[in-house]
Amino acid sequence: MSVLIAVDVVVDAPPQAVWEAVTDWPRQSEWMLGTTVRATELGGVGVGGGLEAFTGVGRAGFLDTMIITEWDPPWKCVVRHTGQVVKGLGIFEVLALPGGRSRFVWAEELDLPLGAVGRIGWPVVRPGFAWAVRRSLQKLARDVERKHAAS
Repeated sequence: MSVLIAVDVVVDAPPQAVWEAVTDWPRQSEWMLGTTVRATELGGVGVGGGLEAFTGVGRAGFLDTMIITEWDPPWKCVVRHTGQVVKGLGIFEVLALPGGRSRFVWAEELDLPLGAVGRIGWPVVRPGFAWAVRRSLQKLARDVERKHAAS
């Protein structure tokens, strides 16, 4: 079973500034709750680029491996999750808004793990997952706006 979740945030900065922040993989841990990201293949840039994200606390967590399948700076990056736990697509999209602002959309089209247990558990897990992504995007927006205002 596949599920879709999408969360967005308006950022008072142009698309290029937002793109640079969201694709600065090592710095994602500064705004993404509980996750550390590193580039692998091709430095995490372009189609075929690779990423690894560890989500958890200390050693308790899981590794999410990804391959970039679409790369259209500063507008869109699509990754295919290839790890043991997370499967499906992750989509980062930056939309231009009037007044030099942007909307950043983070969407996940995930194949639920654990069969029936995953299908039953998703309605319980989904609100917490959405909350964590929303909090992360709010922090991202504040960081990008602060950096953009200073430049």
